[in-house]
Amino acid sequence: MYHLGTVSASKLLDCQVDLARGVRRAIEITVQDFMVFEVLRELERQRLLVASGASRTLDSFHLADKYGMSHATDLVPWIAGKPQWQNAPCIEVARAMHRASKQFSLPVTWGGVWDKLLTELDPEDLEGEIEEYVQRWRRKHLRPPGHIGYWGPLIDRPHFQVPRS
Repeated sequence: MYHLGTVSASKLLDCQVDLARGVRRAIEITVQDFMVFEVLRELERQRLLVASGASRTLDSFHLADKYGMSHATDLVPWIAGKPQWQNAPCIEVARAMHRASKQFSLPVTWGGVWDKLLTELDPEDLEGEIEEYVQRWRRKHLRPPGHIGYWGPLIDRPHFQVPRS
């Protein structure tokens, strides 16, 4: 069984209370250790993330609501003493968040599949759920003429968010 480190736990103080509760439960039941990488974000950082392609919106749930709270968190696998972003460990963290979300009836959206709640996904086939989401996204969005390279939605496996009030 894992537990949140001091830094991760302190970051959750800026996180919407239900989402923070889900994260605390997920660390108790996960098979993959993780850290709370980011919760609250300044607008300037969000602008930089959009400019770099790491985010696609300036209306991020990481930005403070009217109470100064974030409605998003990035949970990054912790392996051999450092954060790691590989797909398989991120999927294990998502499975733990799925279980926690189901247990607490939390309306969590995961950055791997943006158009459904995490609890609506099959936790045993999250990679398949991502593939289906990409296909749904592509059906809705026309490829820009002359576009070269990746064409699809932003897949952000460490990201979890709850609705703003």
